[in-house]
Amino acid sequence: MTGSEGTRVVHRPEAQAEAELGQTVYDVARDLRRDVAEVRLPLPIDGAPEAEASRSRLLAQLDEHLLPRLKELSSPAVVVVAGSTGAGKSTLYNSLLGEEISQAGVLRPTTREPVLAFNPADVDVIADGPVTELSRVVHHPGVPRGTALLDAPDLDSFLQQNRSTAQQLLEAADLWLFVTTAARYGDALPWQALERATERGAAVAMVLNRVPRETLTTVRGDLLQRLRDHGMTDVPLFVVPDVGPHEGLLEPGVVAPVRRWLSMLAGPDRSRAVIVRTLKGALGALPAWVTSLADAVEAQGEAADALRRTVVHELPAAEKLARDAVAAGVVAGASVEARWRELSGTSRVDRVKVKSDRARSTRRAGRARGAALEGLRAEVTGAVARTLVAAGARVEERLRAVLVGAGAPAGGSAVVPDPAGRVSSRDAEVPRAVQAWDERADAVVADLLAGAGDRQRVEAAVKAFDRRGLGTLLLAAAAGSDDAARLLGRVLGDVADEPTAALRDDLADRAAAVVQAEVQAVLDLLEAPDLADDAASGLRVRLAELRRMT
Repeated sequence: MTGSEGTRVVHRPEAQAEAELGQTVYDVARDLRRDVAEVRLPLPIDGAPEAEASRSRLLAQLDEHLLPRLKELSSPAVVVVAGSTGAGKSTLYNSLLGEEISQAGVLRPTTREPVLAFNPADVDVIADGPVTELSRVVHHPGVPRGTALLDAPDLDSFLQQNRSTAQQLLEAADLWLFVTTAARYGDALPWQALERATERGAAVAMVLNRVPRETLTTVRGDLLQRLRDHGMTDVPLFVVPDVGPHEGLLEPGVVAPVRRWLSMLAGPDRSRAVIVRTLKGALGALPAWVTSLADAVEAQGEAADALRRTVVHELPAAEKLARDAVAAGVVAGASVEARWRELSGTSRVDRVKVKSDRARSTRRAGRARGAALEGLRAEVTGAVARTLVAAGARVEERLRAVLVGAGAPAGGSAVVPDPAGRVSSRDAEVPRAVQAWDERADAVVADLLAGAGDRQRVEAAVKAFDRRGLGTLLLAAAAGSDDAARLLGRVLGDVADEPTAALRDDLADRAAAVVQAEVQAVLDLLEAPDLADDAASGLRVRLAELRRMT
């Protein structure tokens, strides 16, 4: 630049990277991470396990690589040396550094502790994160400036912890240096790992280690063809010939091509280009993942709708069955009849004189009859409770059949009624319903006394049975006791019809409510926010933001 030319603006690659992958992108990735973490797939429908695995992978990608890297663009590019057991990656790692830094040997697993090496000149820009937290950090001048070299555990280690750590480190890396051998490059593991890298847009290079010289050309050609078949034509391939049995470091000339390649990445500008390229690849891979996850969430909502329709379809028939049972008068069964015969024989509750359509009795006799009828009331309310419990259990059984039986819609097993839970709920709900119905009878008697009808006849009946005793007779008649209904007909005539019908209708409503509670218990499970129609809306918003950036 000269003075006559004026001021020329020089665009540094790192400045461009920061402008392109700055705080706005970080905010979008952070919001995406929050929305993905909140996703739940509660219904066991087709595709749900795969979607859950993809969700976990997406979270790992965001946590281990994207968010830390977007937050610290100035940190060195992390090059992870990865591979399967016995591939010689630790020996290669040490040879690249020219010093025994990472444990290597014949015992497996060799790499128990990840090792992260970076140039001492980068100490001020190395950022703490998943890689530094999982690794032993080493300052080594053999690492090119602007890069950090990471030796990871074996991907197929027989130790679960090693495998898990290796996967975490791969997710966190900016570039994968995958090491395999002439004997094992056809195994499934290398290609699975490379496909994972391609999925998330990571930069990849490959080292084919321990290649016999006599087969070097053939093996190299075969591997290049495999890479082309997998759409990986741009993956750098380094071939390390077999040097036979040895201990310690490889000769410098053997690893010189890999070292030169690493040096090409060195320096803030060039390593930043690797970081940006991998970040762009990772961001570019996100829309497909997020779309798949959003589709899976919406599939959950569609399955929930089908389950709701199935459950709601059962409600009318179940309600009608419960109401019809009450209307048919089958609630008061054998136990009520037996108690009536007992009271008739011992307390003579039905021996009331009626003259001019009015019961004739002293108040003292009426109080005695009322007290005797308490046993009948207990028998009636007990029979009602058993009826309501049976109605609920019958619906529960039916719901279980339509949710998990033959022809059931997908996902029903997740919302099938829990037997113990439903028994507990009915044990709590039914007594309250019976008590309310019981109290309703006393209110009906009060209404009769306050009514404008044949008040004298009602007062005479109350005198003959006491208020509560008359209420008991009304309850028994409403529950289906013919004996109670006949006695009420003698002492009240047609006046008894309306309150008896009102109590019967009230009981039918309570039976229907028990049925509704069984259905509602399933519907409540299906009303979870994760199954709502708009459950995927947050992911769709993030998807639109990602597409604007990529």
